[in-house]
This record gives sequence, C-alpha cells and structure tokens, in this order.
Amino acid sequence: MSEVVEYDAIAIGTGSAMNIVDAMLHWNPGLRVAVIDKDEPGGICLTRGCIPSKILLYSADLVRIIQDSNRFGVEAEIHDINFKKVMDRMRRMIGREIEMIREGLSAAPNIDYYHDVAEFIEPYELKVGGKVITSRLIFLCLGSKPFAPPINGLKETGFLTSDTVLKLERLPKRLGVIGGSYIGLEYGHFFSAMGSEVTVVEMMPRILPMEEPEISSVAEKVMGKYMNIFTNKRVVEVEKEGNSKLMVAEDLTSGERSVFEVDEVLVATGRAPNTDILKPEKGGIEVDSKGWIITNEYLETSQPGVYAFGDANGKYLFKHVANYESMVVYYNAVLNKRIKVDYHAVPHAVFTYPEIASVGLREKDAIKKYGEKNVLIGLARYEDTAKGEAMGVKDYFVKVILRKDSREILGAHIIGPYASILIQEIVNLMYTSDKTYTPILRGMHIHPALSEVVERAFFNLMEPSQYHHVIREHFHWI
Repeated sequence: MSEVVEYDAIAIGTGSAMNIVDAMLHWNPGLRVAVIDKDEPGGICLTRGCIPSKILLYSADLVRIIQDSNRFGVEAEIHDINFKKVMDRMRRMIGREIEMIREGLSAAPNIDYYHDVAEFIEPYELKVGGKVITSRLIFLCLGSKPFAPPINGLKETGFLTSDTVLKLERLPKRLGVIGGSYIGLEYGHFFSAMGSEVTVVEMMPRILPMEEPEISSVAEKVMGKYMNIFTNKRVVEVEKEGNSKLMVAEDLTSGERSVFEVDEVLVATGRAPNTDILKPEKGGIEVDSKGWIITNEYLETSQPGVYAFGDANGKYLFKHVANYESMVVYYNAVLNKRIKVDYHAVPHAVFTYPEIASVGLREKDAIKKYGEKNVLIGLARYEDTAKGEAMGVKDYFVKVILRKDSREILGAHIIGPYASILIQEIVNLMYTSDKTYTPILRGMHIHPALSEVVERAFFNLMEPSQYHHVIREHFHWI
C-alpha cells in the first residue's frame, strides 16, 4: 500500500456532489479535491436514471399523441417504430454528456479523478484502488441500486432492471413488469407505446400507492387501455419455459395463482442502498436497518465533517432533492452557515401517459396533522377549462389541500397533460414566507391556457367530505 494522500475534500459520486466541488474550486481554486466514482461519471440521473428514461418517454408520448390524433380531424398513421433507433438516440445523447464530464474531470488541474471503488479503512481514510486517501471533509453522494425482491427462480431465469433495460437492442414482444409504481409504470408506458404487450403486476391494492387514491384510480383506468394491470397480486415465482418466461403471481386476498407468459421480466420494485461496498462502519458512519446513511438536520453523518445526501441518505430519491441537499451541504460544510434541511414541499412527477405530479402533504396526512375541520380541498377538472376542452381531455384534475385557518398551501396533486409543469406554480408559492395561495388569485392567468385549471382549483374550495361527494359524482368508478 502506498503512502496516504491528503486532500482538502473528498467527494464520492459524480452527480450532485459535483455542485459542491465546482463551487468550492470556483471560489478557492487552490484547493485539492479527490472525486471518486466506480461507475460512469455523471451520476445515476444521467447515466441510467431520469435523463435516459425521459428521452425514451418522449418518443412514447409522440406515439400516444399520433394514435389519438384522429379525434381532432388529423388522420395520421404510424408506419413504423424503429426501437433500435429510439434506443440508440438515447444512448448517443447520454454518452456524449458522460464523455464531456469524464474529460472535464480528467483535465481539471485541482481534481484527482478516481474511476474505482472506494471503501473506508478507518475514520477519514479511504482505500481507492491501490491508494489510501484522507480528508477531514468528505461528501457521500454515492447513489443507490435497483432492489430485486427474493422471488423464487428470478435470478436463475434472468431479469431486467432500470439499469439494464437501457441496454436492450431488441424490443420484447411481451414484457412483464413487477411493480406498479413510478419506474414500472413509466417503462410500461414506454414499451407498450413501442409495441410490446405489457403486463404490470403490483402487490398493493392499487397502482401508484404513494399517490392520492383518486389519482391512482384515474391512472389505472387510463393506463389500463394500453397495458394489462393487475393489483393485489404478488409475484412468487419466475421460471423459464422454452423461449418464454413465466411469472407466477398469487392473489393476496384469495390465494389464487395466475401465470403470465412473457419474453422479458422487468423488476421495478424500488431502490436499495449501495453503502455496503463503502464499509461505512469502518469510517465511524452509522446506517439504519436498511443500510441508508443516517444524517442529522444539517445532513451531517455521525462522523463530523462527513456529509451524506442524494440517494445515499434514503430520504427522497429524486435528482432535484439531491441538488437541493447539495446546496444545504455546501452552506453547512464549506461556508459554516448551519442551514437545516427543509422537506416541507418536495415535488415529484410520474412521466406516464397521463402525467402525474405531486407536492407536499396528501389529504390523509393533512387531516391527521391539522384535523379534518381545519382542512380545505380545492378541485378543478381540465375539461372545465377552455384549453382542456379544446384538448379533448376528460377525467383529469387538479387537487389542492389547504390549511383553513391560515390559507397555507399544504399539498397539491395533479393528473393530466403537463402536470409536471403546472404544479411548479404551486411549488414556488409553498416556498414563500406565508405559503398562501393569494398570488394565484391575484395574478392574471392567460386565457385560454391550461394554467387556468390550477387557478380554478383555488377558487373551488370545500370541506373534505364535500370533496369526496363531488369526486364520486364525477368519477363514479372510484
């Protein structure tokens, strides 16, 4: 083993950790920083997460739009979908970005870039390849990995994950998806649009179990038109039969078994920590029972000067959260400002067809925290706006949740076209000093534009019991 190399800072991960490294070197170019990543540089979002998947999903959205165009007097036909071309475009786009980051890291005069596995050998000391490096300031932004449940025969039969699915060269004729949450449904949308027969099996009573129940219900009704969705079923076995794979699922109520014959199986059952390879215990860093790194409200670990953020701390596995957390860590670790992390309004979007977006509290959580009598709910349907009517959309809506006594926005939930864009108007207000919806009521909304559906939700407030009566009237299958 060679001598110990000392750095001003060490960053593990080349995703959001680079926000801190870049800022440090901008203001103090004399620092020496080690940057370590066992995978391709750029972080999970770029290399195998949100960016490649959204590149693919844009092609899927185009397919859906063209398929629906005859309703608007546009007789369009899809002559061919070149799956390989769609995949190659994605790989080319992210490959270009990865190479630019690699070149930048390799050429930076104040960065030593290690494309290798790092592990603690004692507090503040890491082994990377054949070297030992040390620093009193360490940033752990090492991401996560796909979680595969212990299903009989799964490993032996072979399966895809959100990582490996990006390497496919041929479109599977029949795709089985285990898991009906964000990743599973986004890829269900993509592959069904490309031409696969997609079967989604979810063990919970409804898909998207973390969304509002009425959002899940509308989503299942619409998505069920282009993929087969089965809920309340657990896949208990996967086996090979000739060129096919058989997914055996058990109904969690009746115990009855169903068999789904597919060509490929995509496991989309969440993410797991990859801290085991880091050997955090040797660095004096505590992890929870699942392996996520434990941090305090300043995102500092049990070891002073060592910070964990992004997927590594297991709080919110979204790139925008990792970027926000990197800013908090920069203030605390570099500028000594002691800023507490604030998760009161974490937004997310599901890029299915239709889109889904959410921020803040769900209704049941708002009622639990503030009491039913102190909660108001606003509702507006896309179809009740001029733009929504022009788009021919039906059953899509905006739901907002307010605190009655202060008019503070507690949460919002949208299903429908451009949900990920529309919700930003609400997210921004949740970060103002009083967090109220007054600016939405006072601000002019372009007419006719889809943003009016957000405005109308705040003009149509009601008690929770009345809201559910209205929901049952509008959406009778719920």
